[in-house]
Formats: sequence, structure tokens, C-alpha cells
Amino acid sequence: MDIKNNLSEIYSSLPEEVKLIAVSKFHPAETIKKAYDAGQRIFGESRVQELTVKQPVLPKDIEWYFIGTLQTNKVKYIAPFISMIQSVDTLKLMREINRQAKKCNRKIRILIEVHVAEEESKHGFSPDECKTLFTDGAPTQFGNIQVCGLMGMATFTDNTEQIRREFGALRNLFNEIKSMPETDKSTFTELSMGMSDDYKTAIEEGSTMVRIGTAIFGVREY
Repeated sequence: MDIKNNLSEIYSSLPEEVKLIAVSKFHPAETIKKAYDAGQRIFGESRVQELTVKQPVLPKDIEWYFIGTLQTNKVKYIAPFISMIQSVDTLKLMREINRQAKKCNRKIRILIEVHVAEEESKHGFSPDECKTLFTDGAPTQFGNIQVCGLMGMATFTDNTEQIRREFGALRNLFNEIKSMPETDKSTFTELSMGMSDDYKTAIEEGSTMVRIGTAIFGVREY
């Protein structure tokens, strides 16, 4: 697996304003280092235990993004160093991230995860719940988090029109929330959607961050 070549191909397909999150979960530190040496600086992990093993042994200028389901009792382990938590799917989790960030004297950037896919297994607020979150002013109640946008996943399907429709629904929700008077437009700027199989469609539908693993590192060894 030629990680450097894979990254080069992906970089060439991304608009300048779209960030690449290299999804490194289940890949060892030495594999991540190869991507780092090829110029990649943002990596996405989904397991706290795995991330806390990798983070100390890899370069300090890596931006670690947490992209998986996060239990409230594990926030404290990543709060000292995490750059962004993309998978905030409950108010309880938001509250705990704020609490742990305050202990670390930090402000942690987060994205609100929205459930737009048909699959029940996907996590996140419903679109209506997400809007209520903002109209109630929840994001402004916490001084140690910064709500930077939304994150979501499309249904795992070969139906490209369905994928496009779901990404489009998330983009419309993002735009609607951004236009609310309660939303800080200067910081609410990120829409994270799109993975190895559908990231090009996601970009066409307004994604500002894509989460790509397999196309960079190959199939994961679980």
C-alpha cells in the first residue's frame, strides 16, 4: 500500500478549502507516521483507548479528531489534547466535554452529529432535534466548547442519488442553522461529510471536511 501516492491522488481531487481527515483507526502508529511524512497532519480516531496509546508516540503537531461514538466517562482521557470532537450526539456529552475542557483550561472545538441516513445504526440528533438545540441556545451555554458545524454520514448504499439527497439535506440544515440569530457565524463554518466511497459527492454537496481511511491506508486490520 503506497500511502504517499494515495494521499497525493486524494489531495489532487480536493478543492483547496476542503480539509482531509485521514481516518487512522485500527492502523498502527508506524503506518500513521508514513502518512505524516507524506504531509498529512489531521488524523481521525474512533476509540479512546487506541488514541491514547498512539498520541504520545507520534509527532506533537498532529491534529487529532475524534470521529466515533464517545462515552461521557472517556472524555477526560482525550480532553487535554484533542483538536476536535466531531461526533457529539447528545446534550449530556456536550456538557461533559465542556466540563473536562474547563479542567484543562482549554476550549474544545466540536461538531454536532446529525442522523440523516436511513440506517437505524447511525448515531446523532434528528434534524428537528438539532434545530431545537440551537434555538434553545445550548451551544452558547458552555464557555469551553466551540460549536464549529455539523457532521453526518449517508446511508451505506450503491444508490448515489440517495447519498446525494442525504448530503443535500444535511447541507440545507447547516445553512438553516447558520442563518439563525443564535448561531455564531464566524465559527460555525464546518460541514463534515463524505468518506472513501462517497467523498466526491459530499464535496459537490458542500462538505468542508472529508473523512477518508481505506483509500489512504487500505483495508483495516481489525
